[in-house]
Amino acid sequence: MFVRVLFLLLLALNIGAACWLYFAQRAPVAEAPAADAGVARLVLLSELDHSTAPDAATPTPPKRDADPKKETCLSIGTFATQADVRAAIKALTPLAARIQFRETRATEVRGYWVYLPAPANRERALDIARQLSSKGISDYYVVTAGEQPNAISLGLFREQGNAEKRLGEIRSLGFRPEMTQRSDEVPIYWIDIARNGDDAFDWRAHVPARSELHAQPIDCF
Repeated sequence: MFVRVLFLLLLALNIGAACWLYFAQRAPVAEAPAADAGVARLVLLSELDHSTAPDAATPTPPKRDADPKKETCLSIGTFATQADVRAAIKALTPLAARIQFRETRATEVRGYWVYLPAPANRERALDIARQLSSKGISDYYVVTAGEQPNAISLGLFREQGNAEKRLGEIRSLGFRPEMTQRSDEVPIYWIDIARNGDDAFDWRAHVPARSELHAQPIDCF
């Protein structure tokens, strides 16, 4: 019985001491001074009051300077055949950042045709041919098919001057010849080249000398 009373008494004392230690006011801990006079106290970012702290300018990374190299692009042409294009590309490729070729279509004059328009029928065409022959004109041909059957061909000429000379000759004999230009649509080729730098580029020094070739600036591709 005595032992039980002693045990309860000690338990009550322990509980009382624990309550006193938990609820008693703690003495403020003195702030440790800075190691050296004049040195500001270290403050964590989490301790700052952001509502009162002055706005700090967010540093921005410096802008990179633009690439000093400028790109220039030219279109060189026109080339009449793919063989010419291949030779020029082979010569220019080591000098280019990029290179390509393009095919376009162009109308090419093949020559000039001098003729007498077709009459109403074949018999009339043969009669006109005999009149030409009687006046010393032998180089003619009565067309038998095509767009103008029965027309009388007086010659095909590559040069316009020669065609006009023939035209005048037949007119002087009392006939009314006409002249038309003969043309075909043919492929032509361009080489587009892009280079770094804006220095002068003597492309003619690297391709076969052709007077018909020329270069023009284009938007880079």
